[in-house]
Amino acid sequence: MTKSLVHPYETLTPDVVIDAVESTGRLSDARILALNSYENRVYQVGIEDQQPIIAKFYRPARWSDEQIFEEHAFTRYLYDLDIPVVPPLQEAYGTLSTFAGFRFALYPRQGGRAPELDNLEHLYQLGQFIGRLHEAGRSFPFKHRITLAVQSFGHASVEYLLEHDFLPSDLRHPYEVIARNVLEVLDNWDLSAYEQISLHGDCHPGNVLWRDDKPHFVDFDDALTGPAIQDLWMLLSGDRHSKQRQMSEIIEGYEVFGRFDQRELALIEPLRALRVLNFNAWLAKRWDDPAFPISFPWFNTPRYWSEHILELKEVLSGLQEPALALPQYR
Repeated sequence: MTKSLVHPYETLTPDVVIDAVESTGRLSDARILALNSYENRVYQVGIEDQQPIIAKFYRPARWSDEQIFEEHAFTRYLYDLDIPVVPPLQEAYGTLSTFAGFRFALYPRQGGRAPELDNLEHLYQLGQFIGRLHEAGRSFPFKHRITLAVQSFGHASVEYLLEHDFLPSDLRHPYEVIARNVLEVLDNWDLSAYEQISLHGDCHPGNVLWRDDKPHFVDFDDALTGPAIQDLWMLLSGDRHSKQRQMSEIIEGYEVFGRFDQRELALIEPLRALRVLNFNAWLAKRWDDPAFPISFPWFNTPRYWSEHILELKEVLSGLQEPALALPQYR
């Protein structure tokens, strides 16, 4: 069978977006604004005599309906517990709609600014609310969402790049050697040996909006099962001392609602390594999406792969350093 040269998102024109929103019974004022999103397509759509809404069109073939419904149910569960998240709007037939071959969900517009990660009070509050989110996650075990694992995020990512010939011929061997070295270290970490809970999954600062003096968590598209530290480590920045101070504030807030297993601090560098490996496979798998070569023009060039090999050497070095520890003055 010949593969179509037209990516599905190329058919998602502004008219289709507006028609999809109006298929839910709303009347658009024809104002549409594309928002910053690569994995899915997300738009702000104006509605007659009402506040604009956010329309999220899921990437075709990425998630099953059951996985999307579970994401929606989880955010509604958190919202009903007064945890500041943004669940999809409930239609008469549910939260997931279909139009012109696309699955989409509608959300209320949520404003806000980025959290100040150099503000210790912000970090403390982030810890508090993530602690609440995780306590709720322990009572809402996922049945359909994926589980964070070295095999799927690490080995599978490296194999995809090698099998699909993304590496220049002269850099393929150096990449394979350093990637295998990283994976060899990661194989010593059994993530399933730590408590497995339902997580946001991609809790970086871009998915946190600060509003009304508290954080609001958005975009649960990567919600998964894994250890608690996955939702914490991406909030850290700077040198080792800075990260220790930041983590101390986060954990102090977190433990208002539940005890944090400090053994998980040793997972920070392994999880960072998995994210680096998975990120490249993520880009490669979506390279036929016209938005990706435009948005990431530096990817898949000889210079990029050469620099990535150096990055993996730094990752390997980080894996061999002592684990982050909370300061004694906590």
